Amino acid sequence: MAEVASEQKRAPRLAAPSAAALRDAFLLDPNWTYLNHGAFGACPRPVFETYQRLQLELERQPVELLERTYPARMDAARERLAGIVGADPEGLVFVPNTTTGVNTVARAIDLRPGDEVLLTDHEHGGCRLAWQAATAARGATVVTAALPLPFTDPAGVLAALEAARTPRTRVVFVSHLAAETAAVLPVSEVCRWAREHGVLSVVDGAHAPGQLPLHVTAIDPDAYVGNCHKWLCAPKATGFLWVRETLRDDVPPLVVTWGCVPGASFVQRHSWTGTHDPAAALAVPAAIAFAERHNWPVIRARGHALAARLGAELSERYGEPALYPPGTSWHGQMVSASVPWVGDPKILQRRLREEHRIEVPVHRWRDRVLVRASFGPYNDSNDLARLLDALGRLI
Repeated sequence: MAEVASEQKRAPRLAAPSAAALRDAFLLDPNWTYLNHGAFGACPRPVFETYQRLQLELERQPVELLERTYPARMDAARERLAGIVGADPEGLVFVPNTTTGVNTVARAIDLRPGDEVLLTDHEHGGCRLAWQAATAARGATVVTAALPLPFTDPAGVLAALEAARTPRTRVVFVSHLAAETAAVLPVSEVCRWAREHGVLSVVDGAHAPGQLPLHVTAIDPDAYVGNCHKWLCAPKATGFLWVRETLRDDVPPLVVTWGCVPGASFVQRHSWTGTHDPAAALAVPAAIAFAERHNWPVIRARGHALAARLGAELSERYGEPALYPPGTSWHGQMVSASVPWVGDPKILQRRLREEHRIEVPVHRWRDRVLVRASFGPYNDSNDLARLLDALGRLI
């Protein structure tokens, strides 16, 4: 358990690490302005080195790691993660990504012909496809609630869901932080509303760990899925799935193998899916330690302030209405802002990349073209200025 012992020897927390200092800790190409941390994240050098040491250990002693020390080491990593996301470790398991977690839950729910799964129009396209496949296989349907804009009051979100709910609604699926619009949705209120109406609640928290203060138990969903490889800066393929205690026996893993024996616990059934590389999951404690050493609340606040500035400046420059008030809790370190681009938004994204070396997604949502900028630990006001200047030249 070398990685756990090393992670526990934590260096003193830095008071307020600069973006420049943190930029040196990451492996990103310094010739680019990287404003897409929300896509796949980025792994700092110390965490990546822990990950590589674990991979080397696996290759040197594969039987020792996979057959003898694997359960205890995975338990330690799960418990460390559970502690920072506010969940009981008996209900939390590692999955490769949020998409896998959503598919696991969607296929486990006993949907019947005529049942409905309620989504908002802010949900990730891949997860929407997962629910469409799960419902189509059982004769159920997906219903989409269009949320009112701009976001100003959680009551508006609940009213839109209530207007779309019917006696056939079995599940509500909602993002904690929406991938395309970057809106932070009132998931605690949604889960409470769902419980009051006998509806299962499933939360997509792909962007929450490391970006938002997170306490799964306080949110009180029936299932919560999240990623560690985005804003927590762990290696790729480190997602997690948490399920409420009363439902754990009803959620089997997607892969049935040795752990799925009579009497096995939820963790036992989900922890072994066949031969795989567990190094990324085992490196999650190192990512947590990195965040703690570098005072992540300060990092979050700095990213939030940069996102607020971008949202406010683009709204003022182009007169486009904001999705949510900049600088409020309706967004985190990501912001999606409308720009008056006519034509294919991917052309704007390509020109930002090819002409200005800026990596930032641009996409169409409803009738808007949105630039979604993520302000990671290594971004500062210079990155914001470069994006604003490039947009001014191209639009």
